[in-house]
Amino acid sequence: MDFMHEKQLRIRYIRVLEKFFTRTVSLLKLENFDKNLFKERTVKNYEDIKKVKSVELNSQYLSQLIAFINKTLQYAENSSETFENERNTLLKEANLLQKEKKRNTYKKDKHKRAKFDDGY
Repeated sequence: MDFMHEKQLRIRYIRVLEKFFTRTVSLLKLENFDKNLFKERTVKNYEDIKKVKSVELNSQYLSQLIAFINKTLQYAENSSETFENERNTLLKEANLLQKEKKRNTYKKDKHKRAKFDDGY
């Protein structure tokens, strides 16, 4: 398998994981949250993940993303009556996950003055 193809598979897999994540979070944040609707959609969204070939992912963020998805599926299968604790746990973890992703996006440039030289 060539490198380009591997890269495409990796990107496709990451996209489908992130799509599951965003859909899950928006369902959790709904004011009129419905446990049954959540379970139903979670199963449906998981079908999309199953269609894509899974690829080994090594970054901290992506490992946490997969852990979040697994926990979501676990909660969807067996949860408390109210689902309140599960919902709060998932929202908290989703928040931490988004922080982790942002942390990787905004790396402070340590030596930007040394690099910047406009000739004056």
